[in-house]
This record gives sequence, structure tokens and C-alpha cells, in this order.
Amino acid sequence: MARLLLIRPDILLLDEPDNHLDLPGKMFLEKLIREYEGTVVLISHDRYLLDAAVTHIAELEDGKLTLFGGNYTEFVLDKEERLARQEELYQVQQRSLARMEMAIKRYKVWVQFNDKFATRIHAMEARMERVDKIDRPTLNRKRMEMRLSGWRGSNKVLELADVSKSFGSKQVFSKLNETIWHGERVGLIGANGAGKSVLLRMVLGQEQPDTGEIKIGPSIAIGHYAQEHETLDFNQTVVDAVRYAGEMSEGRATAFLLHYLFTYKQVSQKISELSGGERSRLQLALVVLSGANFLLLDEPTNNLDIASAEVLEQALEDFEGTVLVISHDRYFLDRTVERLLVIEDGQLAEYQGGYSEYLEKKDT
Repeated sequence: MARLLLIRPDILLLDEPDNHLDLPGKMFLEKLIREYEGTVVLISHDRYLLDAAVTHIAELEDGKLTLFGGNYTEFVLDKEERLARQEELYQVQQRSLARMEMAIKRYKVWVQFNDKFATRIHAMEARMERVDKIDRPTLNRKRMEMRLSGWRGSNKVLELADVSKSFGSKQVFSKLNETIWHGERVGLIGANGAGKSVLLRMVLGQEQPDTGEIKIGPSIAIGHYAQEHETLDFNQTVVDAVRYAGEMSEGRATAFLLHYLFTYKQVSQKISELSGGERSRLQLALVVLSGANFLLLDEPTNNLDIASAEVLEQALEDFEGTVLVISHDRYFLDRTVERLLVIEDGQLAEYQGGYSEYLEKKDT
């Protein structure tokens, strides 16, 4: 990004430029796009960014590119109206064409008694051929299907008691104290390098605190979504990963994967051959199969398209268990969490609500 700003081209082509930015970085990017004197063409699944920075949305769907004026929220409303209008026009046209076809059938019966009906048949058939056919809109597109079962478990899910952690001379945390209770949806945010992933690894037991204690409730089973997909065995096939995780037959595993938008061909591929979005959907499928009641999610929306992110948001809303999620997806945080833990200078600051409430309180 810095190199591009030095060049100052007339057109900036940005492909998911926000994927690995922290929240201050995303705010800087929004300001850059809004104030850039040239043209910016941006590929992004960050709905907050698309609301804050763009003036038009170009949607690529079914091999066609459609341009909408406005930001993402305005695009959603506009598209719904367009689809409703297209469906209405399609039905009107279909009724008109059906009447013409019925008339042609009648004329074909009558033509054997009167030749003048042949002229009418040819005229009406020519008229039907000239009609600019309206495509029937797809109102309900296939989406990933995801349902998290969860179960009650312990009331106290996670407790941090005077937890400190250093790497050499760099102190990451100093005497953290925090409790997460059953049913909570908690977001964990902070600048890149602040220690979010370190804290998650300590909760998972992959890192040990220098001092203090991390206590997991006695009836808690953890499900982990890793940002870099390191929980996946890239040498496994997709179907084998699900077979072993769910202790199921190949047929059942294949049927299960279809709910996560995998094709019959893809289920036999190695995980190393999958795209980032496909690996994300597979990891979510494995989280579901884990039957965990405490989910630790590290940037779960980074590689998901918007439709899949919305499915995940709904699944988390319906989930009976507890969620601790690291995310820089502000739209996602607003939809899913009820309080935020912000890592600042080695401490945890707590804010009630989602990202928008946090931003309001931070600015006041």
C-alpha cells in the first residue's frame, strides 16, 4: 500500500486489501479510499468497509456484472427491489406468452377449416420470437448450511487469574484477570502484535503463562478455528477429514460436506488443493462436528464470502454454548458479540456491546 501511495496511479486495483489489517489499519484504509483523487476498484467482503468507503457496488453473479449506485447497505436494498420487480415482470410476461401459445394452438385447429388462420399463426409466432425474454431471477440462492448444537456445561467457562506472559524482554501481558461465563459472546480485539493469538494459544494450552493461572470449566469442550487453518492436515482428503472427525461413513461424510457447498469432485481432493474460502468452510464443518460448547474463533470470516459470513453469524446467534472470537470484521462483531475485550498495553479493557458501541465510547 505504501508503494502504491508513492506512485499515486490514476486507478488503484485493490484485491482484499483489508484482510490482514488491524482496526486502526482498516480505518486508515477507509480514509485513503474516500479521499483518493483517482479511481479505486476494490474487491472486498468487509461489509463495514464497503459501507464506509465506496460509492458504487459492481456485483459479479452468473457471469454478469451489474452496477449499483451507493454503498453496501444501499446495494442490498436496491438488489432486493430489483429482484422483486424482475420477478413481477417475468410473471406478467409468462402469462402473456402463455395466452399467445394457447391462441396459436386454437388457430392450428381452425386452420384446417379456414386458411386465413395460417397468416395469424405466422404473425403471432414471429411476434413471440421478437419478444425480449425476461430471465426468471434466482430469489433463493444456495448457501452454506451450518448448525451448532452446543450444550450447557459449566457456568464459569474461562477464568484468567493474574496471568502474565513475556517473550524475552518483551512483556505481552501483565496480571490479566477476566472471567467468561456460559452463553456469552465475547470479541477480542487489539492492534496487530498486541497478543491476541498468544492469549488464544494459552487458553488452548499451547503456550504457558509465566505467572498466574488459566482455568477452564470442568464441563467445557473447546472447539478451535485457526486463522491460518493450521488445525487442518493438508495431506488429508476433504472427505477423510470429516470421516475421522465425525466417525462416519464416506457416504455420510460426503452428504455432510454438500451442506458446506463442496461438490462431489471436491470432497476427494487433498486439503492442500483447496482455496482459502474452501478451507475456511471445511474448518467450520469440523468445528460443528467437534460438538464443543466453547468456541475459540480466530478471524473466522477472513476468507468467507458475505453469504457464508451471514450463515456463520446466524449459527453463532442460535448456538447454546459460549464464544470467544478474535476478529477485525467490524460488521461481524456488531452482529455477534455482546462485549469486547480490547488488549491495550498488556491489559484487557472491557466494553459492553459490539464494535459500534465500542467506537462511540472510545471517541467520547
